[in-house]
Amino acid sequence: MNTLADWLAAEPFTLTMSSGFFGFFCHAGMLAALDEAGLRPARITGSSAGALAGSAIAAGLDARELIAELTALTRADFWDPGFGAGLLKGALFRERLARLLPAQRFDQCVIPLAVSVHQWAGRETRVIDHGELVPAVYASCAVPVLFHPIRLDGRLTSDGGIADRWGLAGVREGERVFYHHLGSRSPWRRKDDPALQLPQRANLAALELYGIPRSGPNKLALGPHIVEAAQHATRLALGSPVGSDSAHHRTL
Repeated sequence: MNTLADWLAAEPFTLTMSSGFFGFFCHAGMLAALDEAGLRPARITGSSAGALAGSAIAAGLDARELIAELTALTRADFWDPGFGAGLLKGALFRERLARLLPAQRFDQCVIPLAVSVHQWAGRETRVIDHGELVPAVYASCAVPVLFHPIRLDGRLTSDGGIADRWGLAGVREGERVFYHHLGSRSPWRRKDDPALQLPQRANLAALELYGIPRSGPNKLALGPHIVEAAQHATRLALGSPVGSDSAHHRTL
């Protein structure tokens, strides 16, 4: 029986990473395991934490460089309270993104990228795959109440995970998808919310890592431990059997 690594190596795949409050450390650990196995996605899509980690890789960082940037992050790097529709203005976050990303536009990325954002007018998900990277990635990460929303093309825009928690809105018809799922711990979601479940679609292999701690604005020191745990668990997952191209692969 083929392993998950065999499935990923067999044909080009799109990597999709879900939203999840400060879950970018877990995504980074997973990306490091892919990197060391020589498994490089043909495209990347994501929402919120997935958009942040995905944009860094798409723009040209490798997983090791991304981990170094994330584990050096301090609260002072993004904590800029100000009056508005959220606690933080987001200016420091956007400045940090501009320094982090080797590319500043989608068409400069070394891997094609699409990120999901939420437009408040119409309450709908918009997929962005062109134009400037920093405003789009910030919008995808702009968690309501914590960060001010941003106007994109004149429309007030916030966290892509509001309506596309999976980050799959940017996936094209027929693409093979490797999906990394961050289980939600939000008290605002119902237990039967479909967004909390692994997605069901053809040509998709999903990975959800259990028992990985979650970070937050006051728990950034957990970052290195989260990265290491996620990288180790993903290594195990890559070597484990996958039953079919639509199998859901979970690792404890």
